[in-house]
Amino acid sequence: MRFYNTQHPFYCGIDLHARAMYVCILNQAGETLLHRNMKTTPDAFLKAIAPYRPQIVVAVECMFTWYWLADLCADEDIPFVLGHALYMKAIHGGKAKNDRIDSQKIAVLLRGGMLPQAYVYPAEMRATRDLLRRRMHLAHKRGELLAHVQNTNSQYNLPAIGKNLAYQANRDGVAERFADPAVQKSIEVDLALVSHYDTLLRDVELTILKTAKQHDPNTLYLLQTVPGIGKILSLVLLYEIHHIERFPRVQDFASYCRLIKCAKESNGKRSGTSGSKIGNAHLKWAFSEAAVLFLRDNPEGQKFLSRLEKKHGKGKALSILAHKLARAIYYMLKRKVAFDMKRFLND
Repeated sequence: MRFYNTQHPFYCGIDLHARAMYVCILNQAGETLLHRNMKTTPDAFLKAIAPYRPQIVVAVECMFTWYWLADLCADEDIPFVLGHALYMKAIHGGKAKNDRIDSQKIAVLLRGGMLPQAYVYPAEMRATRDLLRRRMHLAHKRGELLAHVQNTNSQYNLPAIGKNLAYQANRDGVAERFADPAVQKSIEVDLALVSHYDTLLRDVELTILKTAKQHDPNTLYLLQTVPGIGKILSLVLLYEIHHIERFPRVQDFASYCRLIKCAKESNGKRSGTSGSKIGNAHLKWAFSEAAVLFLRDNPEGQKFLSRLEKKHGKGKALSILAHKLARAIYYMLKRKVAFDMKRFLND
């Protein structure tokens, strides 16, 4: 957890919403200089903080509306801090809650050096990262449709389809397997939507790949030297990690990827784990996928997994492999070197 400790004469905490924001400005002595609700417009915000510029720092909670304010502060050369929502909830949770109280608590945490920071993702890559996340959403919807076709086939106890429906050529005649016209129509709708998703995904992937080659082609190349990491996984890793330098230690990176469990301990006694939802869910998914794909057509990797299974069991073995891949990629990107299988298996 990183806290913002820089001292300023004035501290601005904002409880930000789509149409309104509650602004609280404190001085170093903790006195409230401004505390009111206003519209979420650049003009209203700049007018409110005008008497305190250029000695003010602005903080908001990491919710979906922060993009415009972060970009405005960057353009106006105003220090901006993005608060980590889950950590902030743990620190300043109270009995009463409303916009007025929340804005004051953000300002108080900022003034006291106790505001946990989230990463302010740079504007030039933010839109492409969001498009990639949208692509993942579309891919999941496509997978649900294909799963529904298979489930319907099992529901009516028909013989296995025997073909991979992910490919367009294998979908001919699938709807005709069902005798009931209503079921046929349901399957036809599923397959029509899958075909539409195929077109959308190809177009989105082409756009993302072109942009990624402009942003950081070298990192994209290094990521694809890992067995099993192809076009999509390398893009997810590139845009979700951004700069590996923002992680001082490999342990910080593994924690951010949700690949380790954080122990809860008091007075020398452990009481389970916590923080399972703190971190990047997209990187968790990416490394879980990478661990499975790493084993495909990879006899050395399969032998390594077998050794892990004998020691830890099947479920935990894949988790360990995902963690090991994350550590390897961390050092690859730090040192700017390609993946080395021998070193990976021997470490």
